[in-house]
Amino acid sequence: MRLISFIAAGRADFGVCDDRDVYALGPRLGPEFPDLRSLLARDSLARAARAVRGATADYRLDEIEPLPPIPNPAKILCIGLNYEDHRLETARPQSAHPTVFTRFADTLVGSGRPLVKPRHSDKLDYEGELAVVIGRGGRDIPAAHAGAHVAGYACFQDASVRDFQGHTTQFTPGKNFPATGGFGPWLTTPDECGPLGAQTLRTTLNGQVMQAARLEQMIFPVAQLIAYISAWTPLAAGDVIATGTPGGVGMKRVPPVWLRDGDEVVVAIDGIGALRNPVVAESTPP
Repeated sequence: MRLISFIAAGRADFGVCDDRDVYALGPRLGPEFPDLRSLLARDSLARAARAVRGATADYRLDEIEPLPPIPNPAKILCIGLNYEDHRLETARPQSAHPTVFTRFADTLVGSGRPLVKPRHSDKLDYEGELAVVIGRGGRDIPAAHAGAHVAGYACFQDASVRDFQGHTTQFTPGKNFPATGGFGPWLTTPDECGPLGAQTLRTTLNGQVMQAARLEQMIFPVAQLIAYISAWTPLAAGDVIATGTPGGVGMKRVPPVWLRDGDEVVVAIDGIGALRNPVVAESTPP
């Protein structure tokens, strides 16, 4: 099943979608479920499936504006240096533990919405990733049981403002300019995409492939990330884990490749989706 959050007719909603159509869940489930996060928190995906079974579509995909699948996550936890080729291109040492940093919800836009190149920097870089959305919360989740806590997967664009990222050893400033990250276009449930591993993640810039890796090439796989993170913070339904980017980032190319006004960057993962974001330059304040 694919679950999508969106705006249609000026109103935010969420629903189930396929390659062409969207079936709105808000009107079908009522005020008990105001958004997708509330649906996950109540472990009600089966109820959602029943609500749209045999239904007539409410919208075509091209009639809605996708939002980030979870527009209001309580936590967005991002993993750095989780592919060996990216670790090597950055000349970072090996680590026994994942590198974890945070993003804020207001830094993310849905598929089709522009990434905004900040007026404070010319060094906005692409980073295609897999995002994991938590369905069942918990603390100290064993890796062997982590799959039961996953609601689904989506594409993620963890674009980085590299000069601000490098001001200190802390990544936070370079990861949290408004509208510099993409998330979507929908949430694909595990039964829809199958076991993770052989799927390829590709990032393209203006049609040129810049990054490509199989998900099985992660240094710390999803189950291990969930176990590690939940050891030190409780995970809740709707929380997002961005699992890291492969090698090929723009800052390590010769010459460097930075995102510019008018570019389009796409993150596509086999069986999960394709997240498309144009790039626009931030306007100068009046």
